[in-house]
Amino acid sequence: MTQRTLGGTCRKRKRTSGFRARMRTKNGQRVLKARRSKGRVRLAVA
Repeated sequence: MTQRTLGGTCRKRKRTSGFRARMRTKNGQRVLKARRSKGRVRLAVA
C-alpha cells in the first residue's frame, strides 16, 4: 500500500495563516494587532 504525501499541507498553512497572508487584509491586520497587544511571542505561523 502506498502512502500519500503531505506535500501541500505546509504551503497551505503558510498561505492561509502566515504573516504575509495576515498583513494582506484589514481583518488579518487586526488579528496581528490583537496578538501583539496580548504579548504573543509568535504572531503568525513561522
